[in-house]
Amino acid sequence: MRRLFHRALAAPDDVVARAGLGRGVKVLASAAERSGSWLLGTRDHLVVVPADGQATALPWQRVESAEWERETERLRVSEVGEYGQQRPMHEYVIDDPGQLITFVRERVTASVVLQRRVVVRDRLGLLVVARRAPNGNGELTWSYELDAGLDPADPEVQEMAERGVRAAAEALGLT
Repeated sequence: MRRLFHRALAAPDDVVARAGLGRGVKVLASAAERSGSWLLGTRDHLVVVPADGQATALPWQRVESAEWERETERLRVSEVGEYGQQRPMHEYVIDDPGQLITFVRERVTASVVLQRRVVVRDRLGLLVVARRAPNGNGELTWSYELDAGLDPADPEVQEMAERGVRAAAEALGLT
C-alpha cells in the first residue's frame, strides 16, 4: 500500500535532549543535515544541533528568508541584519527535508507583521519590514532590505528609511 503523505524523520531522543529546548517545547519539524547536525523547528525557534558542540536557537523573527534549492539539496537561511551590515547567512545540506522546509517558510511568514516599499530615487528603493515572534509576544523589530545599487551610508537613503519606519508605525497605530 502506498502512502499519500511523506512521514518526516523524527529527530533522535539524544538530539532533542542536546537541543536544550526546555519543558513543554515540542519539535514540530526536523531534518538531518549531511554533516551529522540536526535542524529542529519549534513554535518559536529554528534550533541547530551540531553533531558535536552546543545547540543554537534562532528566533523566527530574526530569520529574514529561507530558500530551498532542490537540485543541490541546500537550505539557505538569511538572518535579519543590522542596517548597513552584511546579513548572517547559514547553509545546510539536507538529503531528506521532510516537512521542515514548509514549516520554516510558515514560521518566517508568521513573524512578518508589515512590509512597506519606499522609493528612494527612480525605481530604486527599500523594503521596511516589521517583525514579531509568531506567537505574538514581544516588541516589533524593524529592518530594511535595500535594492542593489543603494548605499546604506547615503543620507538620502537613511532619511527615506526613517520616513518609511514612521509611516509603517503610523499604519499600525503605534504613534
